[in-house]
Amino acid sequence: MLFNSVEFLFLFLPVLLLVFFRLGRYSLRAGAAWLTACSLFFYAWWNPAYLGLLLASIVFNYTVGYRLAQGDDIGSRRRKWLLAFGVGADLALLGYYKYADFSIGILNASLGTAYPLAAIVLPLGISFFTFTQIAFLVDAAQGKAKEFNFIHYSLFVTYFPHLIAGPVLHHKEMMPQFTRASTYRFSAENFTAGLTMFALGLFKKVVLADGVAPYASLLFKAAEQGEALGLLQSWGGALAYTLQLYFDFSGYCDMAIGLSFMLGVRLPLNFNSPYKAANIADFWRRWHMTLSRFLRDYLYIPLGGNRKGVSWRYVNLMTTMLLGGLWHGAGWTFVIWGGLHGLYLVLHQGWQAVCRQRGWDAGPRTVAGHALAVLLTFLAVVVGWVFFRASTLDGALRVLGAMLGRDGISLPDAIGLRLGGLGNWLALKGVAFTPGGGRDFVMTFVWVIALLPMVFFAPNSQQIMGRFKPALDQGGDALQTRWLWAPNRRWGMLMAVVLACGLLLLTRPSEFLYFQF
Repeated sequence: MLFNSVEFLFLFLPVLLLVFFRLGRYSLRAGAAWLTACSLFFYAWWNPAYLGLLLASIVFNYTVGYRLAQGDDIGSRRRKWLLAFGVGADLALLGYYKYADFSIGILNASLGTAYPLAAIVLPLGISFFTFTQIAFLVDAAQGKAKEFNFIHYSLFVTYFPHLIAGPVLHHKEMMPQFTRASTYRFSAENFTAGLTMFALGLFKKVVLADGVAPYASLLFKAAEQGEALGLLQSWGGALAYTLQLYFDFSGYCDMAIGLSFMLGVRLPLNFNSPYKAANIADFWRRWHMTLSRFLRDYLYIPLGGNRKGVSWRYVNLMTTMLLGGLWHGAGWTFVIWGGLHGLYLVLHQGWQAVCRQRGWDAGPRTVAGHALAVLLTFLAVVVGWVFFRASTLDGALRVLGAMLGRDGISLPDAIGLRLGGLGNWLALKGVAFTPGGGRDFVMTFVWVIALLPMVFFAPNSQQIMGRFKPALDQGGDALQTRWLWAPNRRWGMLMAVVLACGLLLLTRPSEFLYFQF
């Protein structure tokens, strides 16, 4: 079931809210049980066959976590083995469903064998509920997990706003919210603010992300078919995908936070204007923030972090990002994407070290310097997204080659005819004019030019909702008063238009890009 679907918005959500707040007036336990049951139904809507897998994972991890939390000998050898068993079982399950076919393909390519692929269907959200529960097991082993109500634990894992595409949750930040009586009491303020956040996310997804998506697909489809792409077409398509992914994931995060805030529960912030980052480390503090936190706390730091010297720090960074790339997808393009970001981070850390040794200021000191740093970071991210989006390595390299000018510069004939003498001059300078594609060329850049200013200059959703802070750990970025949302007539009319635009396009619901992970 998609957040941007008719059955979710007009059937599932109203029934869930009505019954939840009715039950919550009489029994917190009944309210939590109802929300858990609805979350399981939400998951089963996609494929009921995998509901048993999710339930088995919950029972297994709850049992192991409960055992890990018993007694005072947290550092005992037995406890370490139990933790290793629990985490290993979770990773084995994830590995089977996500990487079995990838591993068979590598084996066939390496040994010249022809083992058939398993053709395994990836269970929806398996990466997110697996990582959430691995974090719970580690917290339980370290004595950080204190509350073991099974209904609340089941709700923590299955909570529908996060279940399909994140954020990755921590036990300590969610369980206390499920025990508060205020969570189960209807709040008009929370509901209105949550609905506003949801409307912003819906608009980003169905109007902006889905609107620019076809122009990204044109480029990558042509690349996979071996067509010559052209410098302008390749940059237009790469930027179109960069913007599609931005508004798609930002929209999902806003919708998840808004839905949860309607219920009086704050999810952790997961997206914070990442293309405004002035360096790659800052980008990863802003993009998929809970995944970055998970990789740092449960992979990078256990590997040794920066405690074993500079060389090992770089090795640990690269290892973390390679595995992070592989988490996003079982394919070499994702591995390369992760390795590329690992390289970016190593170069960034190396530059920081050089600046410290020489007493230089590593950060930009002027407005122009900051703008240049943001632009360079953005371009590095765009290059990485080419590997992230391409179906094959050959397709990605074909796009990057075209972006570097390998296929020359070309324009559609329809545009050339309207340029008059300028068209003749461009032809003499080596610009080729090709038949067809004029409308797609123009619309690609119309979308790119329209959306880029929103990314770099517009306030983000949490800044607009800054007075109500619907997300955990939400900063208090100061904004001009006119941008701060308030429950008044002016904002009500504006959000009604935003919501109407989103609802009018529900006839063509599309999956969120992070659903495949």
